[in-house]
Amino acid sequence: MGLNIVIFSLFVSATLLLVSSGHAADDSERKAYIVYMGDALESKSLAVEHHHSLLSEVTQDEEVARQSIIHSYGKSFNGFAAYLTPDEAARLQENENVVSVFPNSFRQLQTTRSWDFIDMPLSVKRNTQKESDIIVGMLDSGIYIDAPSFDDKGFGPPPSKWKGVCQTGVNFTGCNNKVIGARAYSMGSCKNESAADDVGHGSHTASIVAGVPVQDASFYGLGQGTARGGVPSARIAVYKVCDDSGCSDVAILAAFDDAIDDGVDIISMSVGGPAPDYFADPIAIGSFHAMKKGILTSCSAGNDGPQLSSLTNGAPWILTVGATATDRVLRTPVHIGKNIKTLGVSFNTFNLEKKMYPLTSGLRAIKKGVEPNNFDTCDSTTLDENKVKGKILYCDGTFQHSTIKKMGATGAILRCGSSFFDAGSTYSLPVACVVDEIGNRIEQYLNSTKDPQGVILRTIPINATAPFVAAFSSRGPYYRSHSFLKPDIVAPGVAILAAYTKLKSVSGSSLDDRFNVFKFLSGTSMSCPHASAAAAYVKSFHPEWSTSAIKSALMTTASEIRVHDENVEFAYGAGQIDPQRAVNPGLVYELSKNDYIRFLCNEGYSGTRLRMVIGEHSNCSSIPKFGGQDDLNYPSMLIMQKDLVSTVSAVFNRTVTYVGNGTSTYQAFVKAPTSLKIKVSPDTLVFNEVNEKKSFTVEVNGPPLKHNSTLLSASLEWTDSVHRVRSPILVYPISILDQ
Repeated sequence: MGLNIVIFSLFVSATLLLVSSGHAADDSERKAYIVYMGDALESKSLAVEHHHSLLSEVTQDEEVARQSIIHSYGKSFNGFAAYLTPDEAARLQENENVVSVFPNSFRQLQTTRSWDFIDMPLSVKRNTQKESDIIVGMLDSGIYIDAPSFDDKGFGPPPSKWKGVCQTGVNFTGCNNKVIGARAYSMGSCKNESAADDVGHGSHTASIVAGVPVQDASFYGLGQGTARGGVPSARIAVYKVCDDSGCSDVAILAAFDDAIDDGVDIISMSVGGPAPDYFADPIAIGSFHAMKKGILTSCSAGNDGPQLSSLTNGAPWILTVGATATDRVLRTPVHIGKNIKTLGVSFNTFNLEKKMYPLTSGLRAIKKGVEPNNFDTCDSTTLDENKVKGKILYCDGTFQHSTIKKMGATGAILRCGSSFFDAGSTYSLPVACVVDEIGNRIEQYLNSTKDPQGVILRTIPINATAPFVAAFSSRGPYYRSHSFLKPDIVAPGVAILAAYTKLKSVSGSSLDDRFNVFKFLSGTSMSCPHASAAAAYVKSFHPEWSTSAIKSALMTTASEIRVHDENVEFAYGAGQIDPQRAVNPGLVYELSKNDYIRFLCNEGYSGTRLRMVIGEHSNCSSIPKFGGQDDLNYPSMLIMQKDLVSTVSAVFNRTVTYVGNGTSTYQAFVKAPTSLKIKVSPDTLVFNEVNEKKSFTVEVNGPPLKHNSTLLSASLEWTDSVHRVRSPILVYPISILDQ
């Protein structure tokens, strides 16, 4: 998952060379590892002592143990990060006090119109005082506090529950009553000197959540309007865990450890990456301990769509968010010769003076002596500057916009795959991305014309039928667990205008002299903070609600996506967030800590390892069964068919909690394809008082899927004529994942 402007993936482990005459191991093998030890001890000082003792035991050298430690976690959970040899890591994993040991990796970083589009206008009803008490923890690349989105005019002092700190440093002189806390993590290979945002991503996501309204915001005239966050009265606490190279696992866990203890209410994290195990995933670990303290973690689903089972951050206690487009999309007109006029994708603010410019390609502008290949690559190793200067360059393959700008190119047209076509980027010169069909036509034109010409115009807004799921948005099912539907919901994530940093040019190029406090970005990184804000908005009306109640409210009131593609439910989950409806959902599906423990038991976790995580003396046998297909009170239902010859047969047990007023009667309505028979028992639920619980079963039956390679989609909706509480029901063959 990434900023879909520039998608990068670095999985790097830091190395430390230690010198000690008494240590026999080859220290050049040392890499950063995380040693997770479960629930927090009574005091952090005890934890630190224990960590040093364990390290001394495996290194057999006090000095090496002292030098090896990177960070001790002990406020909200127990563990440490250290430089270890593979042998030492293996021996620590065998220790009875250790849950897991895994190498540090670097995870990926994954508005004027978007809030109006999901029915959250400036005039929306707010519980302003409660909203002002909500603190959203942003685990990201820091913040550019001088952006107008973070002005604290009219804000009182931080809420009394706040226990965090404000770390000053390079380009960051302090916090204010809007941005009330800031921490930066400089440990191992993560060298963040301050919480100042020199990437831009963190400022963007923070302003989507809680930026104050800023009138006449735009990106050089594009998207002009009032930019604002979903909960503009809420406070922001910044935890800088990312830089241009990615987001260190060591720093991510340190930030969770601090944020939980500091007193945040919601954690928003537009970061992700694969992990082999729930207990070897820093985001799953941190969010689990946050959930235990009543803190909901909202995460981006990833930018690896449209491939199925590409989703990350899929633990059931996480709110996993995919990306949609609004009814305003940005397109860049491209004219080639007399007969090719198309709309490309980019955020281009340049105005070219001439009607047409000479057009060439990477293949035609190749250096003498360079062996041509089948692709029009455009980088410093292949291009001849004299053949590029003053021309528009067609590129199919490697593209370096700073390189061709330095060579004097006028602009570039990129051939991009369909998964990238929803995600525009900003470049240091005029650029547009075109689909394969247009790329083929441009190549034919270049091959048949003596004097090819083209021009790239300024980006324009156009109306679109929306919402639709962005092609780049990662799809379910979640590769680690097939018992629940992911993503949970979707939210706007395409061409979102929000705050940016002035510590970096808008294109990231040193050759670009444009610096602006607003910028368009696309990605599930942008959809996640929309959902985080929606969760905070619901919490401002219901501060006593559990994390699962808030999550259920957002899911069961979500709007179905009307613009369909194949396997669409694995793209949008329960649907597009509708924050105003979520404030009054009528019924909620609640999950307690025991429900998640039961889930982990069903996933194969047990014994001492599990008890260390949950911090109790209970075990799997002591957790009462919930029963049914998934043994989990989730707001959606999923059936995976392992073959195409078995009949479809599943029973789901569910319990809903009444959160309405007075008495109410709910009737069940089912929508399903004719091949599925779905029975709800009982099909009527009568509630006499708030917080009353009622249970029911959903029985799903059908013939074998046979040669049906697509999923079957159904839904259950409880309604009392005022509220609609909808749960998607999906049946899919496992063979669908092989497509």
